[in-house]
Amino acid sequence: MITDLDSIMETHGIDALLITGPAQHNPTMVYLTGVRHLTHADLIKKRGEAPVLFHGPMERDEAAKSGLRTVSYSHYPMAGLLKETHGDRTKALVLRNQRMFEDLGLTSGRVMLYGCNEIGPAFSRFSALQDAMHGISFTGDTEEILLPITRATKGPEEIEAIRHMGQVTTAVVAEVASFLTTHAVKDGRLVKPDGQPLRIGEVKNRINLWLAERGAENPEDTIFAIGRDAGVPHSSGNPEDELRLGQTIVFDIYPCQAGGGYYYDFTRPWCLGYAPDEAMALYEQVHTVYTRLSEELAANTPCAPYQRRTCELFEAQGHPTILSQPETEEGYVHSLGHGVGLNIHERPWFGSNAGAQDVLLPGSVFTLEPGLYYPGRGLGVRLEDTLWVAPDGRIEVLVPYPMDLVLPVH
Repeated sequence: MITDLDSIMETHGIDALLITGPAQHNPTMVYLTGVRHLTHADLIKKRGEAPVLFHGPMERDEAAKSGLRTVSYSHYPMAGLLKETHGDRTKALVLRNQRMFEDLGLTSGRVMLYGCNEIGPAFSRFSALQDAMHGISFTGDTEEILLPITRATKGPEEIEAIRHMGQVTTAVVAEVASFLTTHAVKDGRLVKPDGQPLRIGEVKNRINLWLAERGAENPEDTIFAIGRDAGVPHSSGNPEDELRLGQTIVFDIYPCQAGGGYYYDFTRPWCLGYAPDEAMALYEQVHTVYTRLSEELAANTPCAPYQRRTCELFEAQGHPTILSQPETEEGYVHSLGHGVGLNIHERPWFGSNAGAQDVLLPGSVFTLEPGLYYPGRGLGVRLEDTLWVAPDGRIEVLVPYPMDLVLPVH
């Protein structure tokens, strides 16, 4: 967690961090500033010292809300910088960065770069800054050794923020269920009062509305897929598809706090009206694996073995998995879970990218999401909750919600 940041920087020989870009939907910036309305900022943190936030003068009040020491870009007048660089704006921005570093006494050492910027201008800017500051070595966190590791465990305030998003998420899921089940049925499909079929696009529009009413955003969209699309794990669903009885629906919803704060991740499979025998059998197998893994999860254990265990359980049921058939597109085809925080997917990892540092430590927040997929048979089932490891080692679902497969309709 954030209290470990300086020690992790020291372990990896990092002298400072430079985080750049907006302070909305920019996870590394949000981590150190909170969600703020900053269209562009630069945050510099030297190891062992508090961060300093550089910002535009029009956003000084928003910057002050971070509680950090702030410095306005007006301290480095652009007119003067442009004059010094003969009107070259990129060189002027580089010179501004250079003077920001010098004012903080940062003229040598390893600096790790983070943030969100358009890649072309950012490449030009930091390449030129590297050339201008011979004592500084800029590096990227390509191995996820620093902030991703720091963020993998959460403090109490972060846990409560994620739990709140879980409460928002499940409230919207309940509203969707209520909305669907109050529709009439005609010719095996849900219909609106005017007799026209209810379509997935209309459901997703209402999901976005209900999230917004509760102070949440849906920047990654929602998976609401039926029939064949439910059998392709990340198919978001065809907006024109009708809601038909007896077909499996995969409803995967992963909103965040407005402005790019903490996420929650949640999936339920549904059948409207009734579940065919084949769908019910698939659901029961996924539910069995979910329950078994829930019982076997333990604090302070590595994540990777749980992925192998999931494959073994599904293979014992007769399904292909990526353990024995890495290229399979049917059966069990993805990882068991992932961390959740300021990114919807972050450490700890469970899949092929899991390493020695991916451990269920106290403070970890992660998903548990076994699933089975058979698009050729129009079937897909995934059960997903977001869990956390409490300080005493208990592992629990942050916000429980029923797991009924069938939604009754008129």
